Amino acid sequence: MKFKYAFKWAFAAVILVASACKKEDDAVVVPSSGSADFTRYISIGNSLTAGFADGGLYLSGQMNSFPYILSQQMKLAGGGEFAQPWFSVSQKNGTGYVRYGGLTSAGTPNLIPVTTELAVRGVATIPGFGNVTLYTKHTGPLNNYGVPGIKLRDIKLSVYGNVNGYFERLLPGNAGSNTTTYLDFVTATPFTFFTNWLGNNDALGYATSGGVGDVLTPTADFTTMYTELINRLTATGAKGVVATVPDVSVIPFFNTVTIAAILSNVQKNAPTVTSIFIQTAGGARVATAEDLVVLNFPTSLMGVPNSNMLPYGLHPGNPIESKYILDKDEVANVRAAITSYNNTIKTVANSKGLAVFDANEYLNKFKGAGTTVDGLTFTTAYISGKIFSLDGIHLTPMGNAVVANEFINVINAKYNATLPKVYLGNYSFLRF
Repeated sequence: MKFKYAFKWAFAAVILVASACKKEDDAVVVPSSGSADFTRYISIGNSLTAGFADGGLYLSGQMNSFPYILSQQMKLAGGGEFAQPWFSVSQKNGTGYVRYGGLTSAGTPNLIPVTTELAVRGVATIPGFGNVTLYTKHTGPLNNYGVPGIKLRDIKLSVYGNVNGYFERLLPGNAGSNTTTYLDFVTATPFTFFTNWLGNNDALGYATSGGVGDVLTPTADFTTMYTELINRLTATGAKGVVATVPDVSVIPFFNTVTIAAILSNVQKNAPTVTSIFIQTAGGARVATAEDLVVLNFPTSLMGVPNSNMLPYGLHPGNPIESKYILDKDEVANVRAAITSYNNTIKTVANSKGLAVFDANEYLNKFKGAGTTVDGLTFTTAYISGKIFSLDGIHLTPMGNAVVANEFINVINAKYNATLPKVYLGNYSFLRF
């Protein structure tokens, strides 16, 4: 798909040339596991864990997932092999994704769909659910259990291996015949260390649908499920690190196309227009800067008249649909849920003596002017910010390296380990 935005881009396309060497002034670190045991490390989570990027799951993204980056550092301290559900070279583009094709004549990014060398094996129709895209099966050992789309509330559903194609490809059975829950699947083989980053989708699905296509997981349910999950992961004495849920309202998906930019673009042809109207639960109203627009909002709809000749988005009788807007009340709902989720995550983790990577607090540092990490400046800006990929939600290879290093920091601090961090200059942030 091709996204169009209502403003000129203020940055030039940049190719980051990755350095193949370490910085010469890096202090020598003798890797050790401290009180942890990295013999069999597993990663639990969703698309962020799987290596999803640029709107899809594909081989290059898998190779730059934060768990894989982390596992290679663990190997230096006694860690074992880390098996991922790789797509083959002949099917390297996996589910398909988008790549950057420069700027259009209007100054907006040209995102080119990649639709060849895919790992799609068919479509299954699941009664009561609908069509599910199926991907080439993974067989053999597995350490990265990242499943795009999974929520914490899904981990005990026996039908989930039939309705999520990403999970279905990890299971031996075909869609329609699976009964294994995600929780049982990830704990079936003994492990010594884990990372857990489940919970993001319990808020993200609601947010990206503009608050109308999904619901927030009730906080009481989140607490119950998270407690059970951690109890299972630590039942045999395994240690690990958990991550909190980031504030999804600060990601580029919600902060690239803005109400002000849309209005400015409309005024080029209709200078007398002063307001943009949006649909909310309380009815149509004038949009404000507190209302967030989704990245893939089709700005070409602006001003198009409906059957009553009322211009789209410019009249309360034909407002921008709710699915394109996370309004200020919905933003408040998301933030309240995330605050509760994160309180649960920290409380449960602390009760088990686990390390905590506060991803919410950490990623908030990149808002606005951003912050500098290892000499590189990162922000939450779309493309130029280096952290988030072309879908505005998932991480770039460099973003995954930044996150992996933060996991390393908290592991080292909690377990007295000395895992070395990776050099960020070895990772890119823009895929051409």
